[in-house]
Amino acid sequence: MAIDIEDAYRRFGPMVVRRCRALLGDQEQAVDAMHDVFVRLIQSGDRLDDRGMSSLLYRVATNVSLNKLRTRRRKPENAGDDMLAALAHATDVEESTGTRRLLQRLLGGTSESTTTMAVMHWVDGMSLEEVATETGMSVSGVRKRLRILREQLGGQPQEASP
Repeated sequence: MAIDIEDAYRRFGPMVVRRCRALLGDQEQAVDAMHDVFVRLIQSGDRLDDRGMSSLLYRVATNVSLNKLRTRRRKPENAGDDMLAALAHATDVEESTGTRRLLQRLLGGTSESTTTMAVMHWVDGMSLEEVATETGMSVSGVRKRLRILREQLGGQPQEASP
């Protein structure tokens, strides 16, 4: 069944903009990112069906937002524009600082798929099983990628609770 883009926009637009806002930390940029997500949906509409639409849009929103953060890091709009501003709302200072450092390293040179997994697990608090389901990988594959990433970073990020 082909995707009804207008229906998907009405049903899932608020979820997509919330996800983008959580990562980007700015409402205006989140709305722009949400529009980019739906443009991608339109461009790929022929190849997709409406099963698992919320999971697909969540994953695309994450990737679009991370790409925007990478672009912001490479070409900041103003000197004080930090790619990690999206995490400024964290309540625990130690957690926020650790997550910021981790993401700064992640976004610097790690593959997009591994970065997405790391954000889902360490920032969003998703379990390894949930990350595996969202990314279409096995739990052991996700665990291995995150372990290798942790070793590359030389740190031990806190494992999120399921």
